[in-house]
Amino acid sequence: MVPMGPLLAVCGLALALLISSLHRIEEGHVSVYYRGGALLQQTAGPGYHLMLPLFTSYRSVQTTLQTDEVKNVPCGTSGGVMIYFDRIEVVNLLAAWSVYDVVKNYTADYDKTLIFNKVHHELNQFCSAHSLQEVYIELFDQIDENLKLTIQKDLIVMAPGLHIQAVRVTKPKIPEAIRRNYELMEGEKTKLLIAVQRQKVVEKEADTERKKSVIEAEMVAQISRIQYEQRVLEKETERKISELEDGAYLARQKTKADAEFYMAKQIAEANMIKLTPEFLQFMKLKSLSGVSKIYFGSSIPQMLLDMGIGRADVEEVKNGEKKMSDDSLPGV
Repeated sequence: MVPMGPLLAVCGLALALLISSLHRIEEGHVSVYYRGGALLQQTAGPGYHLMLPLFTSYRSVQTTLQTDEVKNVPCGTSGGVMIYFDRIEVVNLLAAWSVYDVVKNYTADYDKTLIFNKVHHELNQFCSAHSLQEVYIELFDQIDENLKLTIQKDLIVMAPGLHIQAVRVTKPKIPEAIRRNYELMEGEKTKLLIAVQRQKVVEKEADTERKKSVIEAEMVAQISRIQYEQRVLEKETERKISELEDGAYLARQKTKADAEFYMAKQIAEANMIKLTPEFLQFMKLKSLSGVSKIYFGSSIPQMLLDMGIGRADVEEVKNGEKKMSDDSLPGV
C-alpha cells in the first residue's frame, strides 16, 4: 500500500500547480505571457485560461478606454518662470490587435513611455516657447488640443494601435506673488467688463428710447399723412360734386337758353311771315283809329310823318279832321 502522507503531498502539490496555472482575464483586457522573461506570441482574451506553472507568467493589458493621470509636471516658460501642472489627464484606447506589438516594443507598462514621458516632453517644449502670460492666460485653452495632436502624431508611427481620445490640463501653479498680480489684473478686467457691460446697457437703453421716439414720430407722421390724404380726398370729392352740379346747372341753362332761342326764332320767323306791309298798314290805321285825341295846327302833318305816317295818311287824317270840323259848325 502507498503511504497516505506522500500521496496527499503529491495531490496537494498537483492541486497547487493547477491553481497557479489557472488565471482569469477580465472583460476589456488581453493577457500577454512571459516565459523565462521572454514575451510569448500567445495572447488570450477574457475568461479562464491555463498556463505552464512556475515557468510562465502573464500580464493583463486593458483594451478599453482608460485615463492616465500625469501629476506635478514642472514646466519652465520662456521668461524663466517655473510653473507646475498639478494633473494632466490623458484618455487613451489601445486596440486589442496591437497589444502584442506594443508590449513587445514598450513593455506592458507602455503608458509610461508613450504617454507619461511624452506629456512631460511636449509640455516642456510648449512652455519653453511661450511666455507666462501666454501659457497661463492667452494660450491656456489651446494646450489640451496641442498636446493631443502632438502625442497622437508620434503614436501613429510608434504605436499605431494606441489612440488618444482627449487631454485635459488643469490650471498650472505659479509663484504666489505673480498669482496675486494676476488676480488683481483679473479683478481690474472684471471691473472693466462690468463697466463695459453697464455702458452697453446704457447705450441699449438710449437706443431703445431713440427707436421708441422714432416709432412714435413715424406713427404721428403716418396719422398726419392719413388725415391729410383724407382731407384731400374730401376736397376732391367736393370738387367733383361741385363740377357735377355746375355741369347740371349749365346743362339746364343751356337747355333753357336753347328753348328761348328757339321760341324767339320761331316768333321772329312767324313775324317775318305775318308782318307784311299791308298788315303793318292795317295795324297802324287800327291804332290811329283808337286815338280819342284831336290835334289842331299846321305842324300835324310833319308830326305824323315823324311818327312814320305817310302823306296819304296825313291827307286822310286832314280830311277826317275837316269833316269833323264842318260837322261841328252850326249852320254849315
